[in-house]
Amino acid sequence: MQYVSTRAAASAASSSSQQFSDILLGGLAVDGGLFLPSAYPQVTGAELDAWRQLSYADLAFEILRKFATDIPEADLRALTAKTYTKEVYKNARKGEKAGQITPLRVLEEGDNGTKLVLQALSNGPTLAFKDMAMQLLGNLFEYTLAKQDAQLNIFGATSGDTGSAAEYAMRGKKGIRVFMLSPHKKMSAFQTAQMFSLQDPNIFNIAIEGVFDDAQDMVKAVSNDLPFKAKQKIGTVNSINWARVVAQVVYYFRGYLSATTSNDQKVSFTVPSGNFGNICAGHIARMMGLPIDKLVAATNENDVLDEFFRTGVYRVRKSAETYHTSSPSMDISKASNFERFIYDLVGRDGDRTRALFQKVESHGGFDLSGKPGSDGDEFKLVAKYGFKSGKSTHEDRLNTIRDVADDYGIVIDTHTADGIKVARENLEPGVTMIVLETALAAKFNETILDALGEDAERPEGFENIEDLPQKFVVMPPDVEKMKAYIAANTGL
Repeated sequence: MQYVSTRAAASAASSSSQQFSDILLGGLAVDGGLFLPSAYPQVTGAELDAWRQLSYADLAFEILRKFATDIPEADLRALTAKTYTKEVYKNARKGEKAGQITPLRVLEEGDNGTKLVLQALSNGPTLAFKDMAMQLLGNLFEYTLAKQDAQLNIFGATSGDTGSAAEYAMRGKKGIRVFMLSPHKKMSAFQTAQMFSLQDPNIFNIAIEGVFDDAQDMVKAVSNDLPFKAKQKIGTVNSINWARVVAQVVYYFRGYLSATTSNDQKVSFTVPSGNFGNICAGHIARMMGLPIDKLVAATNENDVLDEFFRTGVYRVRKSAETYHTSSPSMDISKASNFERFIYDLVGRDGDRTRALFQKVESHGGFDLSGKPGSDGDEFKLVAKYGFKSGKSTHEDRLNTIRDVADDYGIVIDTHTADGIKVARENLEPGVTMIVLETALAAKFNETILDALGEDAERPEGFENIEDLPQKFVVMPPDVEKMKAYIAANTGL
């Protein structure tokens, strides 16, 4: 399997292609683009039939072997077996089996064949769906670095859940340091404590005076400084890292196979969306041949993606225009993974993709609506990829949290509430709608308390996490100061 950059010129795409292990540690391509397979591997009906009875670890192996063709299969099978165990994913709700890793729960069934289903993705060590990919990424990093006798300095940004998932996956790993940026005082108290309470010497938490987009811009700026990146051995764990995205493809297959009994049945997925990485994995699964009907992007008040899927206009908001909401992990206006979808949408034209995202930097967005003065008319092709969207507000999520608690006895987090609200607006007769859970409610207790008048239940071991000592530094969004801080703490 060869990989190409979304910004590679047609003449250079084949000559610059790389294998999975080549791109695993690096993140962005040299030209600033994101990596994608030169062609999506296809899944047959016979394979789907055979996969229905597999464990999650074995299913992950079967899917990942199509993408990581340069890793010996015995090694890859051992890595997935090590990653996806009930000992790691042990925080299942009452009535759910931890060993299923991502169990389904039917919420609603209509007389016309509609069905609303919740897929639990938050049973891992940090109680968020990011664990599903990050635990594998940590093991892949350690495996690859050991083979190369090398080290890696991970530099990433988080709006809440990516940071803790990365740090818990990488803490104590040989040859790895983590430098994680987060927007200062803009995460929930639980999210902040999960990250900042870690005292491991290879973990460095940096609170940025700004919003998530400022932190993400700094990660891209450092990654694009190729001499510094090489000298300091910089890698990424944000969803710009291809391995993060491909690991998430697995649970779309698991969700589909668990919700259906034959391959002629279709399901739709609603995905709470901020940085577009999670739903991008669904797009890839669909391109591989998984029978997905619709992919519904659910946004909060930061509705850049919803605006695009309604109008064809991608309009990034300025920092001052980005809302601080009660679903903070989606408080993002510049969705870095969106470039992967646009690359497919414009016919895998690297030159065109590069031009469009350069316009994002210079003009704040682009317009593919086809209207006079627009940048193109590719919006007319969006429907063939199955995308729809919707928006949820603070009041919407409060009401949805109350409804789900009253009707089903389940307390959901704020982002999952956004997903369920938008999913209900997109139910279709005869089609099962699966909502991807984002996190356990305990991570956003402030809003749960507001909605229900009582605290969310916490898994064992997280009872007093906010009271633990915290270790972090506060810095301005200054790239040069950040590079100096990294250099000072790597000794390279």
